Amino acid sequence: MRYHIAHTTTYTYDRPVSLLPHAVRLRPRSDVTQSLNHFTLQVEPTPLQVAENVDLDGNSTLKLWFAPEIETTHLAIAITSEVETHRDNPFLYLLEPWAIQLPFDYPTSLAQQLHPYLAGQLALGQAIDPIALQLAQEIHYQTAGNVISFLAELNQRIYQTCEYTIRETGEPLSPGITWSQKVGSCRDVTVLFMEVCRAIGLAARFVSGYQEGDPDTAEFHLHAWAEVYLPGAGWRGYDPTHGLAVGDRHIAVAASAIPSYAAPVTGAVRGNVRSELSYHLTLKRLD
Repeated sequence: MRYHIAHTTTYTYDRPVSLLPHAVRLRPRSDVTQSLNHFTLQVEPTPLQVAENVDLDGNSTLKLWFAPEIETTHLAIAITSEVETHRDNPFLYLLEPWAIQLPFDYPTSLAQQLHPYLAGQLALGQAIDPIALQLAQEIHYQTAGNVISFLAELNQRIYQTCEYTIRETGEPLSPGITWSQKVGSCRDVTVLFMEVCRAIGLAARFVSGYQEGDPDTAEFHLHAWAEVYLPGAGWRGYDPTHGLAVGDRHIAVAASAIPSYAAPVTGAVRGNVRSELSYHLTLKRLD
């Protein structure tokens, strides 16, 4: 699939402010699952400098910094990109023989590499949420520990049980709250999915990006889903908001063990001001 994306994010402030450095994670990644064919960035007011970096998770991060003497009542960040996605069959892989049944007995070197993706409570080093642990145990019993069946059942369980809601801003809710309330945004149910995976010993990370959704819709939003590391298959995406294994209708931008490290825009201003966030997003399939 080939897609054209136009995405503008605007912050409006209640009085003139000086902008501190901002990090922008809106450049789609380019790997075996998708190719980035075109990308542009426009920022108003114009930054003093723009540097493109690769962060610890391998995400493309644009660092913006601004002249301190410039004050503004808004910050607008506009990107356009064209992406071609390649993963038309999300189940085309062969697991390692020891990774078919849960729990895994990871080789020591692999366990060390995956450690950040196995920690509980949004990878903050806390214990796994007990509600997520209970859900993991229930599904493990139901699926007899088969890893593919476990992930499929977890994905469907969250999709069928939790009502979808849109929350434009804010950190993801804790997994226990999302499952108890049976409602959440895409980032809320993604964090729930991750926590249940980690409870059973499956490494998982948070992904931000775009999803085609209903081709007839005129309204699009940033999206979030999870990727699970399956030995022999690498990182594989699961979207509990839609109950889907991730294929060629998802466009990944950034991924991290910690959701906030995949946020599309982070930064600050000098002073204590009130701000409003608005954005406009179009996603068009080109073929």
